[in-house]
Amino acid sequence: MLIRNQELETLSRSDIRQLQLERLQAIVFRCYKNVSFYKKKFDEAKISPDDIQSLDDLKKLPFTTKADLRDSYPYGMFAVPLREIVRIHSSSGATGLPTVVGYTGNDLKNWCDLCARIMYAAGVTRDDVVQIAFDYGIFTGAFGLHQGAERIGASVIPTSVGHTERQVKIIQDYKTTVLACTPSYALTIAEKMSEMGIDPKSLNLKVGLIGAEPWSEAIRGEIETKLSIKAMDNYGLSEILGPGLAGECEARNGLHIQEDHFIVEVIDPETFEVLPVGAEGELVFTTLTKEGFPLLRYRTGDLSRIDDSPCACGRTLARMSRVFHRTDDVIVVRGVNISPSQVEAILRKPDGNLPEYQIIVDTKDANDALEVLVEVSEDLFVDEMRQLRELHLNLEKKVHAALGVKVKVRLVEPRSIPTKDGKVKRVVDLRRGDSQ
Repeated sequence: MLIRNQELETLSRSDIRQLQLERLQAIVFRCYKNVSFYKKKFDEAKISPDDIQSLDDLKKLPFTTKADLRDSYPYGMFAVPLREIVRIHSSSGATGLPTVVGYTGNDLKNWCDLCARIMYAAGVTRDDVVQIAFDYGIFTGAFGLHQGAERIGASVIPTSVGHTERQVKIIQDYKTTVLACTPSYALTIAEKMSEMGIDPKSLNLKVGLIGAEPWSEAIRGEIETKLSIKAMDNYGLSEILGPGLAGECEARNGLHIQEDHFIVEVIDPETFEVLPVGAEGELVFTTLTKEGFPLLRYRTGDLSRIDDSPCACGRTLARMSRVFHRTDDVIVVRGVNISPSQVEAILRKPDGNLPEYQIIVDTKDANDALEVLVEVSEDLFVDEMRQLRELHLNLEKKVHAALGVKVKVRLVEPRSIPTKDGKVKRVVDLRRGDSQ
């Protein structure tokens, strides 16, 4: 199996921990000195960088949350002057102010190296032709994998997302061997191939780098069957790095975390207690080498578990299980984070009342489909149908504008949305097997 950086990816666990401690002490000092948010937090907790003498001392540090990043919008969390920032990315801002991330030249070099690592682990080499079908723009996904493929020496085709028939034609004519995209778009491409009468086995495709949305083993199997590829999972967060944070090796027994650049903890999201290896809880990451935008104990909201036992591939880096649930009911649709609070802000009436509603996500025609059920009051049902239609269209436009993805709003009768113990389940994700 391929290992790009044999020295760092196969360190003993004791050597990994020693390297992490040295880098942790340096990054804590950088945060305290250069980021007013962290200086204030440290002073309030009556701790200083000198208090970090072991990795166990990490739990003394305060958590960082997405709300903290938004409160510091746009550049309040940067640890270097803006003139030293050479690249800026951000989240979509669909749930409020976007989180803005800055990269120094050295940050970009590290990001490039880490993306190359996870791609190499997935089987990508300099002999490959990599088609990047993620959206190019302020989103980190496309650029991260693009630069990682170039670092390996592979040929890169930056097709971005959309124009699916053209994507298929490029796969066929340019002899693409690696496809990078979301799971839903991989299935869209597969359906278009079928419509065009193209047998995927006749193509050069061999590997899919799939990410940015939750996907199950069943979807993996469907993608692999319909595209005749090996579908590999990877994990990234724009706040932490983007892609390159963790990825599957060819053993496919969890996603290797690049522990020489990040410390991962798993905590109980209710008590904040650090959980032992193997227990499921919320992932918390600390960056160890980020210059422009270092983060200490960043709460991701993603639920997973960690395995630090040796892997069959030879790597000693700990592995995380696939993320499929979150602490805050946020769902990912076509790469966009969507939370119930966004929908509530749209549905809430001027008097403060909120109608019952439910968000349903499903996969239809190989794409993620988002539907919002809204119970309307009984008196509304006796009004003219024209008013109902206007209400329906108005809600769809508002929800679409706020969330950034197409949505179907369905008005339903009072008390028609199922309840359990008197409560409506706000999010039903049929992709992961939820039931109403």
